[in-house]
Amino acid sequence: MAPTPTNYDYIVIGGGSGGSGAARRAAGWYGAKTLIIENGPSGGTCVNVGCVPKKMTWLFASIRETLRDSVQYGYATPDVPFNFAEFKKKRDARIKVLNRGYETNWQKEGIVLLRGTASFTSPHEVEVVLEDGSGKASYTAPHILVATGGCPTLPSNVEGAEHGITSDGFFDIELLPKKIAIVGAGYIAVELAGVLNAIGVETHMFIRGNTFLRTFDPMIQDTLTKHYEDSGITIHKGFKGFTKVEKLSDGPGDEKSLRLHGIDAEPFEVNELLWAIGRTAETKDLQLHNAGVKVKPSGHIIVDEFQNSNVPGIYALGDVTGQFELTPVAIAAGRQLGNRLFGPPHLSSSKLVYDNVPTVVFAHPEVGTIGLTEPAAITKYGKENIKIYQTKFCAMFYDIFPPEKKQPTAYKLICAGKEEKVVGMHILGLGSGEMLQGFGVAVKMGATKADFDNCVAIHPTSAEELVTLK
Repeated sequence: MAPTPTNYDYIVIGGGSGGSGAARRAAGWYGAKTLIIENGPSGGTCVNVGCVPKKMTWLFASIRETLRDSVQYGYATPDVPFNFAEFKKKRDARIKVLNRGYETNWQKEGIVLLRGTASFTSPHEVEVVLEDGSGKASYTAPHILVATGGCPTLPSNVEGAEHGITSDGFFDIELLPKKIAIVGAGYIAVELAGVLNAIGVETHMFIRGNTFLRTFDPMIQDTLTKHYEDSGITIHKGFKGFTKVEKLSDGPGDEKSLRLHGIDAEPFEVNELLWAIGRTAETKDLQLHNAGVKVKPSGHIIVDEFQNSNVPGIYALGDVTGQFELTPVAIAAGRQLGNRLFGPPHLSSSKLVYDNVPTVVFAHPEVGTIGLTEPAAITKYGKENIKIYQTKFCAMFYDIFPPEKKQPTAYKLICAGKEEKVVGMHILGLGSGEMLQGFGVAVKMGATKADFDNCVAIHPTSAEELVTLK
C-alpha cells in the first residue's frame, strides 16, 4: 500500500528567485503551510550562474578598465596583473553565503525545503525523488506553483557542440582562455563578450545579423555594436552557423583547443567556445502531461495574466513561462501571486503588470531600457503620433581622453500623443544601470516630456541630458 501523501497549502517547485518570492509571501505574510522542492543550489539561476556572479565579474572587468583609464588622468599605472582564479574563489564563497541566506529566510518563515526532483502524478499531487537517495515521497496541495526556471540551450544540429560551454560553464572558468568564440547576439553574449574583452581575452562574436541585441532599440544596437568593434572585439556578421566542433586538445585555459567548422567559412581555431543562443524552459522532469498542463511549442508553460495555467490550482511564473526572463520580474510575479492566493479579499485580483519593465544590460558600457522601442512605438501609435528626442555625447569622465579611447553615451526618449507621454526610454553609457532605476519610476507613473523638462538638472552629470533634451 502506497504511503499517504503529505499535504500542504502551497507547493512551490523551484527555489529560485520567483519560487522564493512566492513562497515567502505566502508563508511569511499569510501563514500558508508551504513546501519548496529544489534539486539544485538555493537561489536558482540568478544567484548561482546568473545575475549575481555575472555582475561581480562585470565589476572585476570594470576595475581593469579603470586601471587602464587612470593613465589618461596622469597616473603612472602599470599593466597590473590579476589572479582570476583567486577572484573566482572569492566569488564562489560569496555565492555560498547567499545560498545560506535563502535557506535561513525560508526557515524563519516556516517554509519546508525538500531536496529532490518533483514530477506531477495528478493535478494536485507531486512525487519527489529524494536527493539523499532514500527513495520517493508524495505531496499534495490545492495550489502548486511551477517556478523551475530555464537552462542554457546547446544546438542540436552541430556535431561536437558539447565541446563548447554555456553561460553556466563560464562561471566554472578559473584559468582564462587566450581566445574565445561566442555564438549569440542576446544580452548574455554581449555581457560576457564585454567582460572577456575587458580582461584581455581575444574575443570573437558570431552573429547572424549586422548588430546584436536585436530586440532593443536601433540606437542601442548600432551604438553598442560599433563600440564593441572599436574596442577590439571581432564581430563575425552574417554568420550562417557552425556544422562541427572538433576538440583538438583538452585542459584549462590555453591547453584547450577547438577547431570550428562553419558554413561557407574557413575552419577557425579557439581555446574556448561559448554558446549563448538562448535558454530552454526547465520542464523535462515535471511530467506536466500527468496534470494536463499545456505548454507552447518552445516548451514554456502557457499562463494567463494571473499566472494561471490551464489547470485550476497549477500556476507558473518566471523563466519557465518565457515572460520577461528577469529575476525582479519573477520575484514581483511571485509576490503578487502569493497575495492573490492567500491574502485578504482586497488583494484577490493581484497580478504583475508586465508593462514598462526596466532592464539593464551590463555591457561595456551599460545599457538601460524601459518601454517601447522606436519601431514598436510607430507600430502602436503611428509615426505621425510619436516624437523622438535623442542625444549622443561622451561623458565628462572622458573629456581628457584622446578621441579613439572615449566610450559613447547615447540617450533616447520616445514620446507619444499630444501630451508627449514618455513611452520608451533607452540609455547607453557610464552609470546607466543605476540611472535607469529612478527614471523607471517616472516612466511607470506615466511621466510626460514636460515632467522631465520640469525637473531641475543636476550638473555636471550625464543624467541631466535626459531632462534637457530638445
